[in-house]
Amino acid sequence: MARSPRKKSDHRARKRDVNATGLTVAIVGRPNVGKSTLFNRLIGRRSALVHDRPGVTRDRREGAAQIGDLAFTAVDTAGFEDAGIETLEGRMRKQTEKAVADADVALMLIDARAGITTLDEQFADLLRRSQTPVVLIANKCEGKGQDEAFYDAYRLGLGDALAISAEHGQGLDSIYDALRPYAPDMDAPDDEREDDDAEPELAADDPERPLQLAIIGRPNTGKSTLVNRLLGEDRVLTGPEPGVTRDAIHVDWTYNGRRIRLVDTAGVRRKARITDAVEKLSVSETFNAVRLAEVVVLVLDAESPLDKQELTLARHVVDEGRALVVAVNKWDLVKDKTKTLREIEERLAESLAQVRGVPLVTFSAKTGQRVDGLMEAVFKIHRLWNTHVATNGLNRWLSAMTQAHPPPLSIHKQRIKLRFMTQVKTRPPSFVIFSSRAADLPEGYTRYLTNGLRDTFGLDGIPIRISLRKPKNPFDDDER
Repeated sequence: MARSPRKKSDHRARKRDVNATGLTVAIVGRPNVGKSTLFNRLIGRRSALVHDRPGVTRDRREGAAQIGDLAFTAVDTAGFEDAGIETLEGRMRKQTEKAVADADVALMLIDARAGITTLDEQFADLLRRSQTPVVLIANKCEGKGQDEAFYDAYRLGLGDALAISAEHGQGLDSIYDALRPYAPDMDAPDDEREDDDAEPELAADDPERPLQLAIIGRPNTGKSTLVNRLLGEDRVLTGPEPGVTRDAIHVDWTYNGRRIRLVDTAGVRRKARITDAVEKLSVSETFNAVRLAEVVVLVLDAESPLDKQELTLARHVVDEGRALVVAVNKWDLVKDKTKTLREIEERLAESLAQVRGVPLVTFSAKTGQRVDGLMEAVFKIHRLWNTHVATNGLNRWLSAMTQAHPPPLSIHKQRIKLRFMTQVKTRPPSFVIFSSRAADLPEGYTRYLTNGLRDTFGLDGIPIRISLRKPKNPFDDDER
């Protein structure tokens, strides 16, 4: 039987994620016992990277999990390894120990197929000395032949092991029964439960909705160091080794009263250089984080800024319609700051002409220099990304633009009329122009209108989408 629930402790006040019961569950164990598979099963989607190779997970990863009517925050962790703190494995172990200390209960997984290992015994000994209650889970119990390892688990001194198969979803009811005592709100009648922490459904344009902020870039540009600097703690792994971050790590955070969903992502190298299967999964997660973001910060290394791969990433962000901020890290190491800044600005202007005026911020994640300026740029570009222009003002502007420079003749040598314009959505600002011969308007004239929108309505630095449609009026002479 698992150890008795402990009383609520002060560490609950430090948690970022809030769920229906306030319960946080850390999933721990040695490498390759199925922690990430169980994490994905509990949160209901393939969020954490899963691979046969041991040690794929490196950072703590949090997600909203649910079994029946029991909702909680699940924390996936790196596999426990016996290593010195100066090594990458040692830093991973420190993150796991922090997850256990912050949790209300830990699920320690063992591999029922492989049996109890020396590493299992070492980790169990460490958990017995912690104040966090532990539930022992024997994973991979599908089929037959695991009885010996299952009963051998008693020597870990953590009570009965619960037999499950995370891959097949078997045994989750036993996990529910084990976790339920740690969620006292579950015992209260429905009309007496405290629901102050429950988050209401928020519309996409609701100011209370968390700002989705993704940090991307090449490996070793300081993305994770920046995330830790913003959060004020060593939340994600950092180190001199390239490619330390593998999963896209989501952290709920508040900055100056504004709720933010911060996502640290794996570094992206050139596609031709990516041959490793795990790296391919990591890069796929990075692009998925961009797709779901509102603002994307592209972190550059000031000592080697804006190579071809970084420009490719910037264009991808723009093509996805996300708001982009270019952030140059390690600025404290640059000797000729004026020259370096001018070169970066010229390269951006040349390569990202379609989003003229992308914010460019210099900072140092290591020292914290100008990090507040980076967040100011994020909030400013986010406001622009949500801009809505009144229809009356748009059509007065369109009339002035077409009078100054009329549209060229169509391919049939007929006049193209731009009749009416309206904004159909924000995030990014998207406009529709109704034209007599929409398909004939050249791309160059559309760029003229886009630049005019930027100049008149202050929309520099964000993607703008203009589409043309033909009027549906069957009695329009120009359409006959």
